[in-house]
Amino acid sequence: MSSTVTPPTPTGGQLAGASSRPPASAAAPAAGRVGGPRAALYRYGVGTLAIVVSVVVFLVPFGFILLTAAMDATQASEFRFAWPRHFQLWDNVVQVLQTRDYILVIAFINSVVLTLASVTALVVLGSMVAFVLQRRVSRWTGLINFLVLTGLIMPPAIVPTIWVLQRLGLFATMPGLILVEVAFGLSFTILLFRAFISTIPRELDEAAVLDGAGPLRLFFRVVLPLLRPVMVTVILVQSVAVFNDFQNPLYFLPGDAGATVQLTLFNFQSQNLSSYNLLFTDILLITVPMLVLYLFFNRQIVAGLTSGAVKG
Repeated sequence: MSSTVTPPTPTGGQLAGASSRPPASAAAPAAGRVGGPRAALYRYGVGTLAIVVSVVVFLVPFGFILLTAAMDATQASEFRFAWPRHFQLWDNVVQVLQTRDYILVIAFINSVVLTLASVTALVVLGSMVAFVLQRRVSRWTGLINFLVLTGLIMPPAIVPTIWVLQRLGLFATMPGLILVEVAFGLSFTILLFRAFISTIPRELDEAAVLDGAGPLRLFFRVVLPLLRPVMVTVILVQSVAVFNDFQNPLYFLPGDAGATVQLTLFNFQSQNLSSYNLLFTDILLITVPMLVLYLFFNRQIVAGLTSGAVKG
């Protein structure tokens, strides 16, 4: 004897609810549109505003420098944003280079030497200190971290630093200025390297030690090649900072023999106060190298700054 089970018949309310419920395929596109046209218009407006602000803040001043550098002395003294009546950019460049027995050329050489030596020391010392602080945690780690952060917060002490350099026989010398640049930029360099080293697995260190690598070989053969992204960032950021530094060469390397590019700008302005065309030509010449360097490697700078932000 078999029993037949009859399925329940849906009521009118259930049929109405089922018919009014939209299909899943139709609801999915509506859920994917977040914000609608108003949000898209808002994003477009914010992006346009950011572009306009960037043009006003960066391109307009650079255009003013370029146009003034191409003017003659009479028109440049008017200090107006206008097209040059007599375009003489090349003549101004030649005159600036020949001023004071080619002091600008000598300053470029000094600035390149200072930048290369300082940045090399910063990369080597900063990466080694960051590696030790990140891998060997001890009771002194907190104090050392506090001193590193203090190096970012505390302003430089000019007079005591001059006194120390004089006692060491390094005042008004290029090695003394290199040590000053390294000391002032070391804290920022350590923080960047340490953030990136924290993302490197410790298993690599352990494997290298098991293969017989010592501390120096472990660092230079295993860890340092992995620091290339943040190393590019440190090199570019510190190169721009050292090359454009005005205060430290002014205080710690006086004299024409050790003049850097920023000091030539200061001296040039004092001697040709009314020749704004030559002054802005000097500004243009010392700005272009670092500007080109930044334009070509700006993505590497951002990638190196954000590489240690998220672990894993």
